Amino acid sequence: MLTPKFDNLVKELKVLPSVGQKTAQRMALHLLNHKRTQGIQLAEALMIAMNEIKQCQICRGFSDDDICPICANPQRDNQLLCIVETAGDMVAIEQTASFQGRYFVLGGYLSPIDGIGAEQLGIDQLIFQLKRQIDEGNPVKEVILATNNTVEGQTTAFFVSEAIKPYVGQISRIAQGVPMGGELEYLDSMTLGQALQNRGKI
Repeated sequence: MLTPKFDNLVKELKVLPSVGQKTAQRMALHLLNHKRTQGIQLAEALMIAMNEIKQCQICRGFSDDDICPICANPQRDNQLLCIVETAGDMVAIEQTASFQGRYFVLGGYLSPIDGIGAEQLGIDQLIFQLKRQIDEGNPVKEVILATNNTVEGQTTAFFVSEAIKPYVGQISRIAQGVPMGGELEYLDSMTLGQALQNRGKI
């Protein structure tokens, strides 16, 4: 304990994943001792991000505007849709440069115990978008379910596939290259790219 303000800085740094008390203290001391200018820039960037980054109205990923650059890109394939759990998973897939379709971000996985059901995952919004594309004569030909290869991810994939089956041509699930228990956000690009290329039908 140095000062109340230092303690508060350490406390706030601990909200980051995998950052405990000692790591947060090292970060705080490093910023104060060597990186005050960068620390102020970090604070400003955080303030802007927290206040101005919003959810894309189409894919539910992160965006500076109402529609994200991916959804606004006319070069993307409207008939190929990849469904992921988180925006981090979407970023991971984009980094493979193996996918040129569009995305839908569930925002988590099915977990009734935690109060996460179809409404929280945006299933109604997803079905509405699929129906609208059918009405516009541009139906989705394939949906790739790219949920994590965990029990929760598998359950969510099955639930989503049953909900959207009447509105799409084909439903695939990424398989090879993703280890059981693995989370997409932490896989290397080559492994994730292989998983997309070798997806299997459900």
